Amino acid sequence: MPSPIAPQSVAPSFRGEGRVAVVTGASSGIGAATATRLAAEGFDVVLAARRLDRLTALAERIGGRAVQLDVTDAASVAAFTAGLDRVDVLVNNAGGAFDAAPVAEADLDSWQRTYDVNVLGTVRLTKALLPALRASGAGDLLFVGSTAGLISYEGGASYTAAKHGVHTLAETLRLELVGEPVRVIEIAPGMVRTEEFSLNRTQSQDLADAVYRGVREPLVAEDVADCIAWALTRPHHVNVDLLVLRPRAQAAQHKVARE
Repeated sequence: MPSPIAPQSVAPSFRGEGRVAVVTGASSGIGAATATRLAAEGFDVVLAARRLDRLTALAERIGGRAVQLDVTDAASVAAFTAGLDRVDVLVNNAGGAFDAAPVAEADLDSWQRTYDVNVLGTVRLTKALLPALRASGAGDLLFVGSTAGLISYEGGASYTAAKHGVHTLAETLRLELVGEPVRVIEIAPGMVRTEEFSLNRTQSQDLADAVYRGVREPLVAEDVADCIAWALTRPHHVNVDLLVLRPRAQAAQHKVARE
């Protein structure tokens, strides 16, 4: 009988110790949960956002470093970048939705704000930190996208257009950086219940609560942070191009089970 084929050894996970991870939008929601989780995984976490008081409180709890950053401001990005000696991981999480209007009633100021923070801010910081990611020899460029970047829906055009931009940005960078020691990862969550996302979009607590009403166990920020940490700690030859996650109650953007 032929000898059995020996199983191949599995490469160990790529631990966080000694690696510096920048997390944008880290003052709340997915960003705060991600910073907390990466610190627990051993990363040296730099928490970045506009609200320095909230950043500082969280950084003290998890042993990270809080640095104020507005990704929509070129001077802020330049000052932030100048203060970093090393970057191994960039988690581009800063973003948001600010209206739910149909295109016929579009508020162009809201569209501008949405595009500035989700797309141009992401490009601005990515461009600034890419040399450091390359120099690390094992860099990770992770985008927190959305299922809104994969499919459109009524009343969401400003946000879906921006998140489609983030999705194609990740795809393009993966092509442009092939062969270099930088992974390009996209995590695309569906329905995630956080304190601020739907409230910022609707400007009404009642309307924000209605988004999740009757949905058994929508995703929470920690679920997304868990997937981010998993992708970043795979052996560095493993690239998680796109990971889509939804609550079990959500089969698609338009198909949500409510009790």
